[in-house]
Amino acid sequence: MPTHSVHVSEQASSVLAPVIAQSGIPYVIGTAPVHAADNPATVNVPTICYSFEEAVEKLGYSDDWETFTLCEFMYSHFKLYGMAPVIFLNAFDPTTMKTAASETEVAVSGHKAVLDGAYIAADLVVKNGSATLTKDTDYSLYYNDGSLYVELLSTGTAYSATALNVAGYKANVTTVTSNVIAAGVEKVELCMSLFGLAPDLIVAPGYSANATVAAAMATKVASISGLFRAKALIDVPSDETAGATTYDAVFARKTALGMVDENEIVCWPMGGLGDKIFHMSTQVAGAMAATDHEFDAPYASPSNHALKIDRLCTADGGTVLLSLQQANALNAQGIVTGLAFLSSYRVWGNYTACYPDNADVKDHFIPVSRMFDWVANSIIRTFWRQLDKPMTPRFADTILDSVNIWMNGLVGSGYLLGARAVMLQAENPLTNLMQGIIKFHLYITPPSPAQELDFVLEYDASYVESAFSSIAI
Repeated sequence: MPTHSVHVSEQASSVLAPVIAQSGIPYVIGTAPVHAADNPATVNVPTICYSFEEAVEKLGYSDDWETFTLCEFMYSHFKLYGMAPVIFLNAFDPTTMKTAASETEVAVSGHKAVLDGAYIAADLVVKNGSATLTKDTDYSLYYNDGSLYVELLSTGTAYSATALNVAGYKANVTTVTSNVIAAGVEKVELCMSLFGLAPDLIVAPGYSANATVAAAMATKVASISGLFRAKALIDVPSDETAGATTYDAVFARKTALGMVDENEIVCWPMGGLGDKIFHMSTQVAGAMAATDHEFDAPYASPSNHALKIDRLCTADGGTVLLSLQQANALNAQGIVTGLAFLSSYRVWGNYTACYPDNADVKDHFIPVSRMFDWVANSIIRTFWRQLDKPMTPRFADTILDSVNIWMNGLVGSGYLLGARAVMLQAENPLTNLMQGIIKFHLYITPPSPAQELDFVLEYDASYVESAFSSIAI
């Protein structure tokens, strides 16, 4: 029956708010001293970290980056670039990947013995002479600064001991093969269900130079979970044995390793900062994350943005000196490098690995290709909940309006030069519509990087005449 009142009701919005895909989020596969972690992450399962302290708590830390590769990345990304989050995949399993260590005598000073941090605390046997000591009764164990400390307890039986005998097992990462890392690449599929995030950078410092790993990374970034897109940051090795130690040898190694995919960003050489050496992929990932954060989208190239290094070097620490012409020669072969110009080191290069063979700007320009990935990832996240709803003309109009409004905003912000979404009759035959298949065609144009500026200087004599026109001659 009618009521004597004023009524207000709500109706669902006809335009859907976009769910913007985050960018510059790295998924990093490698090895970590998880046996030394206070709250160890599960082996071969992705774990997300938002700070260096959290990463150390979950993965442990060692300055031996050649053995424990994830430590290099956590140091660079958190401490040098101040970027977060990072999703790590530790492939080292201390319960199975270990080597027996024979009994060794170690000195005690200040009631403490300091052991190699490779010792696995859970397997350690400590003796005072021939008497086996009891953990937490006679001694306690803790890791600090890459070492394992045996601290004798004042209430125990060996508090005054001047030497101890220790035996057990040490971490052995040599069993982490290229196939193990490649399997870790596949685990990126879990990130969406675990964290609600789809990483858009995949990195494997120390391992990506392997052809098997590089191929696995290139394949996976093309379609994560069958939906999302990313980029693989890959290093050309710079060691004496199988790598390239000079710029003119890099292209041959890149080609031999099959690094020619549009979803690969190939990097060379390495970078040094003080006594630390970083893979270029680690540093470029930090620069890309910082650039994305600065501009709120991946539309700007990381090229000519700061690297946190004080020199370029090879794997053995040998200095690499690159002129502008040599760095440009690397760029012309689809290789990103570093360049010291105007007193600081910067990322140098705008091309993915497919350049120069692939002439399509959406494939070979890093920022253009990443913008295509970012738009695609955002579209998927926004319209996933529209799947299986009744497919009516109003349904199609809502999607078109939502996409066009969002993309118009990107154009207004300068992220795109132009964009539009349409439904083309040729792409939507009746048979497809009857099967619930509808296709929307998006035209987008991200800006290309301004990688060449030409200025023409010409002497103009008229300025001489003008300058002296007020003087009587």
